[in-house]
Amino acid sequence: MGGGAAAPSALEKARELGARIAREGWVLLNGGRNAGIMAASARGAREAGGLVIGILPDDHAKQASPHVTIPILTGMGSARNWINVLSCHVVVACPGGPGTISEIALALKAGRRVILMDMDTRGIFERYEAAGMLERADTPDGVIAAIKAGGGAGRKS
Repeated sequence: MGGGAAAPSALEKARELGARIAREGWVLLNGGRNAGIMAASARGAREAGGLVIGILPDDHAKQASPHVTIPILTGMGSARNWINVLSCHVVVACPGGPGTISEIALALKAGRRVILMDMDTRGIFERYEAAGMLERADTPDGVIAAIKAGGGAGRKS
């Protein structure tokens, strides 16, 4: 998860993370739009031969990233964030704004693991960090290592 606009360094990390997820044989699910973190991660995953599911806020695919393999049209606007987090085993939050913060909060409420990659939320979610539901990673390698390590109180089987 991440913003529709992001710094070039965040976009490059998102692209690399998408590629790493694909190389692990995992499916990338994101907001599906052709903007920011969503587009960069989808591009990385597709270029690495991966499957990308895009949960779009609209009832049409006009704003979908061309790298989305399976676009899911919801017509739900930001309410589609529930679908995003409930359909993920692990939520990785990249730099973003209120939409990304809402996805982090919804994921934690649903008991999903959340890994922050370059997203600073210090002070907002301390209780979840203390419970092991919210983790941090600074690089795509760190994210992959955290996913493989498992653990955390919010881990679902």
